Order: sequence, then structure tokens, then C-alpha cells
Amino acid sequence: MLPIGEAQQKVLEEIPVLGRERLFILEALGRVLAQDVEAVRDVPAADNSAMDGYCLQHKDIAGANLSNPVRLKVVGESPAGKPFTGTLESGQAVRIMTGGLIPNGADTVIMVEDTEREGDFVVCLNDPGFNSHVRFGGEYVRAGETVFKCGDLIGPPEVGMLATLGHAYVYVYQRPVVAILSTGDELVDLDEPFTNGKVVCSNTYSLAAQVIDCGAIPLSLGIASDNIDDLRARLRDGLRADVILTSGGVSVGKYDLVKDTLTEVGMKVKFWKVAMKPGKPLVFGTLGTKPVFGLPGNPTSAMISFEQFVRPALLKMMGRKNLFRPLLDAELAQDVKVSPGRLHLVRCKLFEKDGIRFAVSTGTQSSGSLRSMVMADGLMILPAEKIPFKAGDKIKVQFLHTDNPLSPESHY
Repeated sequence: MLPIGEAQQKVLEEIPVLGRERLFILEALGRVLAQDVEAVRDVPAADNSAMDGYCLQHKDIAGANLSNPVRLKVVGESPAGKPFTGTLESGQAVRIMTGGLIPNGADTVIMVEDTEREGDFVVCLNDPGFNSHVRFGGEYVRAGETVFKCGDLIGPPEVGMLATLGHAYVYVYQRPVVAILSTGDELVDLDEPFTNGKVVCSNTYSLAAQVIDCGAIPLSLGIASDNIDDLRARLRDGLRADVILTSGGVSVGKYDLVKDTLTEVGMKVKFWKVAMKPGKPLVFGTLGTKPVFGLPGNPTSAMISFEQFVRPALLKMMGRKNLFRPLLDAELAQDVKVSPGRLHLVRCKLFEKDGIRFAVSTGTQSSGSLRSMVMADGLMILPAEKIPFKAGDKIKVQFLHTDNPLSPESHY
């Protein structure tokens, strides 16, 4: 059996980065740039005001204060989008709004709160300092500057910046299509009759959800019976996808036919069996350049195996740099009994007490218990060489969510 780290490395060595496609910036949200992006203009495009107030020449109000106010003649306005077209002279001021262009001759903005209006004059009660409250052209970005690099992830701020730079369309890496095949005579779909000995095929849906969650596209191949001809036909149908993902049929039972059938249709096996629990009976190989993952059939084993191997592979295909879930430091809140010989990934909840993050098991670690995945914030990483594990031991937890369970309140 391969150690999990070595198995992950072998997977990633076989994973290609996909080609690129051109998308409107809103459609590119969550995708990875496949190009550098340069600014075609300065941002801001010209000097403008950061405040509502009056623009003027600083020398006219140098040293102004409540006991030494300065009166200036108001000669016009410069609201945002409607600039004042004249040239400001000494002794004059122009009423300006946030975003309004700074007129020729002006060099400073005084906030409206530091002034009093007297008809056609403004009384300045403060000296804000030279160049105060002026946003200068090119202060944020200069024309020709590389703002984004190939490989950058596009989030909402990046979408806004691309719009600011005048880029309506960008090249991003393509999303892989993942063919998903569940196997086993015992499986039925949601709308099929439920009889003794049958189970609903949750893997079809949980694995598809995991594919969607990491940004890829699921393609269901349905449920294959424990029959080589059916398996062969469905697997060949999956060749139109970028990745093939199966669940079940990869162990050593009489009806575990998936590994042999995959080999028959041309898969080169890279490894079979990983020293981890759950998820030991996992096969990985390639059909041409297509990655193929044969996951265990038990629901939690399939999901946890996906997290360790399939998700990082899909993220790499889409150009992502950070491929693995974050690891958190935690302290065991209880003794955890695990068997020797394999790394254990124990479903757990996290909580904080006296500034310390604790991890506690979700209870049953049965490979068939999806509820334990629903309850889990993460997976305790318990290496085989460190057994036993006692309350108070320092461990690592692979965090499975995007939100922080230790900070339930989002307001200030």
C-alpha cells in the first residue's frame, strides 16, 4: 500500500492543465486566469477629489483656523462626471463632489465640514495640508502595468478591477468534465422502487456535488450492474469526459470488477490501495491522458477519497495553485482509538475554549455513515506511526468548509 502523500504526488504528476477559453468577466468568477492582464489606462484616469468640499490653491489657506479663517470666491462647481472647465485663480474656490475632477490651477481639497458658506463665498476654517483629499491620476494603476498574472484566481474584487481596466472578456482555464459511474447490483436511483437488499445510490449525487463544489462539471454515467459488459459499455461512454470517476467495485470481493474492467478498456494502473482509513481500496490510472479514479463504494470512503485525490487533481486541471484543503492546528478533546498500520482520517467537529481550538470525533466512523460527514468540520489527520492518541495531543485537522465554525457571528 502506498502512503497517502506518495499517492497524491503520483496523481498530480499525471494531471494536465487544460486549455483556455474566453469568457465575459462575470462568467469568469471563480475561474483561473490563463493570461496576464495589463492596464490600458491610468486609474484614476485624472486627478479627482476624495471628498465633498471645495478645491483651491493651498497657498491661499495656509495656516487657516477658527481664529484665522480665509474667505474665497466660489466660481463654479465640479460634480462627478461634469468637470469645471475653467482655470482656478488665486483667491478662488470651486465646489467639488467626491469623484469630481480637480480643475486646472487647484491643488488641494478642503472638506465641506471645515467650511462655512456665505453667499458666493466660502469661509475656510482649517488648513488640511497641501494636496489633501486629492486622488491623483495613475495613483492606483499606471497604463501598461501588469495588474493580474496568469494563474490568478478571479473573485469579486478581481471582476471589479477588470471592469475598471476596461477588460470585458478574459481568457481562463477550462473546467474539466468528470464522468461519474456508480457500480453495484444493490444500487437504485432516487426514483426507482426501493426493495429489500437495495440502497439508494447516494454516491452519484455526493460525488457530483463535490465535482460542482470545486468548479468542475459532472457527467452522470448512471449505475452499472456487477456485469463486465455493462461496466465496459458505460466506461467507454465516459471517454468523452476529461476525467473518469467510479465508485465501488475496486476491492477484492467476487463482484469487484471495476479495476479489471478499467484495465481491459486500456487503463494503465498507476497504483492500487492506499495506506489510509477510510479509502484503502482506491485505484488510480490513466486512459491515454485521461485520469481515472476508482473510489471505494462506501459513501464516506468515496467522499474522503475524493477530497484527498480527485479534488486536488481537478483544481490543477483548472489552473489553481492551492490544491489542498487548509490544515489547522488543534488539540484532541478526547482519546481517539484507531488501529495501527494506516493513516486515519477521522471525521471531527471543532470548537474553541479559552483560546484553544479543540477537535472531537463526530462519533461513529463507519464508512457507510454519511451523517458523520454532515456533522464534520474537518478530518483529524492521525498518522499510523504516532498511535495511540490521547486527549491533549496536538494534531492537524484538514478543514473541509469555507466558513469558520469558530466564529459563528459575522457582525462586529
